[in-house]
Amino acid sequence: MSVKAFKLVSAVEREMLMGDKNYINIECIECCGKNLYIGTNDCFIYHFLLDEKISTAGKISFVATKQLHKYLGLKKPVSELKAASALTRLLVLCDNTITLVNMINLEPVPTGARIKGAVTFTLNENPVSGDPFCVEVCIISVKRRTIQMFMVFEDRVQIVKEVFTPEQPCAVAVDGYYLCLALTTQYIILNYNTGVSQDLFPYCSDEKRPIVKRIGRQEFLLAGPGGLGMFATVDGISQRAPVHWSENVIGAALCFPYVVALDDEFITVHSMLDQQQKQTLPFKEGHILQDFEGKVIVATNKGVYILVPLPLEKQIQDLLASHRVEEALVLAKGARRNIPKEKFQVMYKRILQQAGFIQFAQLQFLEAKELFR
Repeated sequence: MSVKAFKLVSAVEREMLMGDKNYINIECIECCGKNLYIGTNDCFIYHFLLDEKISTAGKISFVATKQLHKYLGLKKPVSELKAASALTRLLVLCDNTITLVNMINLEPVPTGARIKGAVTFTLNENPVSGDPFCVEVCIISVKRRTIQMFMVFEDRVQIVKEVFTPEQPCAVAVDGYYLCLALTTQYIILNYNTGVSQDLFPYCSDEKRPIVKRIGRQEFLLAGPGGLGMFATVDGISQRAPVHWSENVIGAALCFPYVVALDDEFITVHSMLDQQQKQTLPFKEGHILQDFEGKVIVATNKGVYILVPLPLEKQIQDLLASHRVEEALVLAKGARRNIPKEKFQVMYKRILQQAGFIQFAQLQFLEAKELFR
């Protein structure tokens, strides 16, 4: 049964990006605060400012204002963008090289600092160095079966560690010293400090695109066999039941308490609290789904959209209105971490009372009595 958890809102129309140039495609996106960056197949970076507007009727829309665009001078696509806001730097992967550019004017740093030989890269969101003016970058190297860790400063880069893997890695996420890796035939957790590794479960990267996503401290979300979204901790165990995705998931994101997944036809929304599918949104030709500081963004080759979450209280009231008491109570308990304590207690008491009256009207007196209590 469905819940309206998200609304899909357009953020950047194709005309703003490409005008009548049909050959331009969106390759990657990055969002940091109000700054939205788009990398394209013709080697350009576009910078937009995103403003959220709320109408008197409570309808949310986004206005994107183009700041500037910059050609990187190669005949290659911009394949990845990551913002390091503490350094006011944007890390740009193009033609196996990560370049540091200024977040505001998109100019390369004067020192020309760069990381060469990167297939893909990610940032460590739980860094181990403790230096606020440095970001830790993990790359899958063009060298076979090799991962490299770098420290990136405002105008220089420094290699910290090189780690060899049992098979060729094709996707990576980092938490502290732990790497969660999709290899050719399996997922593993590898501590790059001690070299200790742990197998998670088999997976064939030739058949499907692996997904490895850090979703919290020492926890990852992975695309498992049989269309399952699997959770794994750095200890190699799962503390949550898996969610059932379609077989051909392209990307996944987290917006607590929901896991959002994208395949070639739909965006699906599953609850982490009871693993049930709550919402399906038709979405054709999507190829990017990412979350940025709680903002979930999807993109086709030609446009960018934002999944706007409906307030949790509204979702709970909708569930109660359709007499789905159990689901409403599960969602209300899960909302505890998103709502200030005093406000939550007032809200939760009111929800228990409403749920009690619903059970009472359905002659479920014992259940009603418990809720009223």
